[in-house]
Parts: sequence; C-alpha cells; structure tokens
Amino acid sequence: MAEKSKGGPALTHIDAGGEARMVDVSAKPATERIAIAEGRVVMSRATLELIVSGNAKKGDVLGTARIAGIMAAKRTSELIPLCHPLALSKVTVDIEPDEKLPGCIVQATVKVTGPTGVEMEALTAVSVACLTIYDMIKAVERGVRIEGIHLVEKKGGKSAHYRASD
Repeated sequence: MAEKSKGGPALTHIDAGGEARMVDVSAKPATERIAIAEGRVVMSRATLELIVSGNAKKGDVLGTARIAGIMAAKRTSELIPLCHPLALSKVTVDIEPDEKLPGCIVQATVKVTGPTGVEMEALTAVSVACLTIYDMIKAVERGVRIEGIHLVEKKGGKSAHYRASD
C-alpha cells in the first residue's frame, strides 16, 4: 500500500518507495460503477449559430464530437498511463448548445461492472469531445475556450457516492 502523505490520504498510484504503479484491483469485487463528467466550450454567438444551423465547413460538429468522445472513453487506458483497460457497458456523450455561454455544454456518462471506477473514462470523453468541437470550428474562431472540465458524479465501488456541489 502507498504510504499516507503528511496528514492526508495515500496516493494510490505511488508505492511505498515513491514509484508510480498500476493499482492491483484483482481482489476488489466487480460492482456497477457510473461516472458523469462535464465541460464547456465557449465561443462567439456567431460561431455557435454556425454549429446549430449545421453550416460548419467541416460538417456535423456535434455529431462528430459525440462520436470522438465515445471513442476516447473506450481508449482511455491507452492515453492515461496507469488506467486499467475496462470493458465499458455504456458511454453516452450529450452536447447541448447554450446561448447564455455562448457555447456548448458537453456531458459524458460512463458505466461499467468491474473492480475499478470510470471517472477517467468520463473525463477523457468530455475532454476529447471538447477538443473535437474546437478542431472543427478553429478556422472560424481561434479564441474558443475549453473550460470547467470536472467530475459531476460518481456512483459505485467502495468509496462513498460523490456529487459535485453546484
């Protein structure tokens, strides 16, 4: 087990000698685990209108970003060095245009029945979906911002149910 830092919880991916390691989850029971993550892509109203109207030069921005997010969740263990490869049972990426931002709110929900959680998969899905939106509209607006990527909720496993405060 990793040693506790001064007064705080142990870092699970660091062993007693301070070396990075993949956590051994073989003794943990397979339970249903769900994670929800969210992020925002902020842009001008004109760029948002281009996306919503379906007139972006590169095509269907939201559909492409949705597929990119799903694909990214499935490949998280190839991107994040110490993540376990997981047989995901559900990945959804919802993207809602929001005129108040203006921009898009991206939310991913990931589900698995297994010995470890899916927070990284949900966060990766949101990150890549946001990056895909940026990629598809950067020719129109370079100043687009990706903001607020965070875990919204986590259920299942040994640790308590987590929900971000609003």
